[in-house]
Amino acid sequence: MSGRSINSVFYAEAYHPIQAGSIDGTDTAPHDNAVYRALLCSSAGLYDPFGDPKAIGDPYCTIFVGRLSHLTTEDTLRKAMSKYGKVKNLRLVRHIVTGASRGYAFVEFETEREMRRAYKDAQHSYIDDSEIIVDYNRQQLMPGWIPRRLGGGLGGRKESGQLRFGGRERPFRAPLQTIPYDDLKRLGIPPPPEGRYMSHYEVPSPPRRKRSSRDKEESSHRRSSIDKEAEESSNIRSYRDKEEHYGERHSVEKEEHRHKGSSVDRSERSHRRISPERGGYHHKRSSLDREEHYEKRSSVDMEEPSHKKLRDREERTHKRSSRDREEGSRKRHKHGSSSDKRRKEDA
Repeated sequence: MSGRSINSVFYAEAYHPIQAGSIDGTDTAPHDNAVYRALLCSSAGLYDPFGDPKAIGDPYCTIFVGRLSHLTTEDTLRKAMSKYGKVKNLRLVRHIVTGASRGYAFVEFETEREMRRAYKDAQHSYIDDSEIIVDYNRQQLMPGWIPRRLGGGLGGRKESGQLRFGGRERPFRAPLQTIPYDDLKRLGIPPPPEGRYMSHYEVPSPPRRKRSSRDKEESSHRRSSIDKEAEESSNIRSYRDKEEHYGERHSVEKEEHRHKGSSVDRSERSHRRISPERGGYHHKRSSLDREEHYEKRSSVDMEEPSHKKLRDREERTHKRSSRDREEGSRKRHKHGSSSDKRRKEDA
């Protein structure tokens, strides 16, 4: 037998009293009176796992909590279990006469997921300084279950001398001897799963709910609706991605167009700015030339009347002087003629 098989373990999927009393799950006869009593109860069908009126709630959402302190109350246990999910129902088993705690309880959660979380994480945790053990509800979920009070159960302490194997706390060890398949088959004991052993540190998974045809149809319908929603969401996402892609492309094209337009506008504006400046310059030059021309012309025009006036004045003075001379000469001549006449008269 390889070293790997020596360190490997396996867990019981169905309960058989003889197998539960064996360390490797290969015993074919009961080794103590308690195992024999549990075998009689199992063979005669004296125990009904669903006949307990106190066992209420969904077994797939319920965990078994063992090794509790006798001082632990319902409130303390509820507070401790609320870390793993919403507690729907809690039953702390008490003595029928004294009312004292028996050291174990059943806790039902709202969902199976919360139950599995507590099953995985609450194992070997402490409540009121006591290390607890957690298991699934084997009373209603494990086929052939026989409780401890009838010689069955799982686990146990060495001091009691009634150890039971195959559970989470004490799994079966891989067989070191030859497995008696024929005897196990005759007794209805499932043989060890050779080649499918687990490590002692692996957590065995609790049984899952068996789905009916209606549940399958509902799950398939739910799955199809989820697939449709996923497909629609993927289509919407792809459409949004396309829109974003086209939007980015359009924005890039728009930016390029705007850049080109702005460059063209800048060139046109610069050309327009330059051309009006040039036109204004030429216009200013032409206006200046015109102004100079007008000034020159006006100056010439102003000069021409002054010359005319001067000439007119000179002509008038000349005419006046000539007229004065003529008058003077005429007066002198007249005076001379009168003086001659007077002289002649005197003579």
